[in-house]
Amino acid sequence: MPTTPRSRILRARVLLPPALACTAALALLAPLSAHASPTAAARATPSGAPDAASGPAATTPATADERRVDAYLDTVRRRPGRLAAFLRAMPKGGELHSHLSGAVSTELLMELAAEDGLCVDDATSTALAPPCRAGSRPATDLRTDDAMRLRVLRAWSMQDFDPAAAGETGHDHFFATFGKFGEVAWRHPGRMLAEVLNTAAEHRQFYQELMQTPAWGEDRKLADKVGWDPDLARMHQKITADGAMDALVRTARDEADTTTAEFRAAARCDTDAPQPACAVPFRFISQVARESSPARVFIQMTLAMALAERDHRFVAVNLVQPEDGEVALRDYRLHMRMLDFLHARYPNAHITLHAGELVAGLVKPEHLRFHIAEAVRTGHAERIGHGVDIREEDGFDDVLRTMAERRVAVEVPLTSNHQILGVQGRDHPFTLYREHGVPVVLATDDQGVSRITVSDEYARATATYGLTYRELKDLARASLEHAFLDGRSLWKAPGHYRPVADCAGVRPGTRTPPARCAGFLKTNAKAAVEWRQEAAFTRFERTVPAPR
Repeated sequence: MPTTPRSRILRARVLLPPALACTAALALLAPLSAHASPTAAARATPSGAPDAASGPAATTPATADERRVDAYLDTVRRRPGRLAAFLRAMPKGGELHSHLSGAVSTELLMELAAEDGLCVDDATSTALAPPCRAGSRPATDLRTDDAMRLRVLRAWSMQDFDPAAAGETGHDHFFATFGKFGEVAWRHPGRMLAEVLNTAAEHRQFYQELMQTPAWGEDRKLADKVGWDPDLARMHQKITADGAMDALVRTARDEADTTTAEFRAAARCDTDAPQPACAVPFRFISQVARESSPARVFIQMTLAMALAERDHRFVAVNLVQPEDGEVALRDYRLHMRMLDFLHARYPNAHITLHAGELVAGLVKPEHLRFHIAEAVRTGHAERIGHGVDIREEDGFDDVLRTMAERRVAVEVPLTSNHQILGVQGRDHPFTLYREHGVPVVLATDDQGVSRITVSDEYARATATYGLTYRELKDLARASLEHAFLDGRSLWKAPGHYRPVADCAGVRPGTRTPPARCAGFLKTNAKAAVEWRQEAAFTRFERTVPAPR
């Protein structure tokens, strides 16, 4: 996805504390007659959808509470309002694939443009720095001119997008939005972060990993100074000599300090009335602009991985911008070799990669045959974003087997894949990955641009693939299991959700964890967040009525 700092979320809304938001949603979960919706046997193929995907839920018996909640889910499966309330109230893990500037709501972006005195181009709806020249208008007009507001809303997001009327593809419109609001997005990352985390809390998520670009522009200065050397060892030596990389790391950390301070102020974290966002832990994934020159890409990768090893707020590296771009295609294997080289030097930096965000017709057939395999085998990817073209990969069964064996998760943003690539339903590999034992997590990608929430993604998965409650629950669990949080997992074995010995025998949410378990949670941040979600599941399941 794009290179400029990105952020966006959903539509404007009143933010409620998580407990109140959950209560409001659960108020709609009134008992319904069991015959009001499809039976458990019929739900496997709703609207001709593929059979429900297999996964961890198939190997671990459901509890009595889970069976009761699943029975309720069957009664609301074809009642959109009640299904939405159910999924909104259900705990949904963490977000692992979200670009900050694409996650923030378009409404907030427009308000920030007005506050900062920016301008909007009349022809393209692109935000411009002041002063406003001929052919542009003050962004403050967005507050009073409804026609202008709607035009900008459509230009900066997928709102009301119709490819026939627009004369462009969903792919092109989606990626173009970032250039149109880019002048806004870089100015207030902390305020955008506050909105994104408030929305996460509102939709019952417990953790966020957000992509943004550190020290943007500073890499160009270093690249211009040292040039490009195809010998990666020599290139690495050049960019780290005389403290050059250390200076970039300091710049990025200073930026993170500023962002965090702005976030805490916007969310009122240090007051007596903190917003829900303050309780949601987050980490940054550093973006690398894959359409840049080899020198800049290598410098950005090195910075990202150095940050991940020196500052706990940064956890990983990812390549962004369209995978079908001219340079991205030309240099794909070179980029994987760069990651292979740097992985040996920064072994504690995590790697997650956009790979397989392609379809036939978007690129030549040869470009569909190796991207995912190269990302996993050469690029050392621990997670893959999108992975839509897996069926086109050479020896895709072997690729799937490798991913399953290595526990390489796929971050699946169903709405984004539909909007950008036109892939959905049976054509999407969601079920294929799960059938092969590859971990799958649902993601939003750019929820502000897409005009969705994570609850919408769970609703789409439920409607399309006929998922059971236990399958939805394990998707939420997987999103935390595959998070790049510090420490050990709560679970004894990957993909099988039984607690480690220190916390065995205690159901989260029923009582305070015993001393041994409390000590384990205190020293393992990942396990602590997973425990928090399990406690939320316990409370949620107790509020869902039995069908009658």
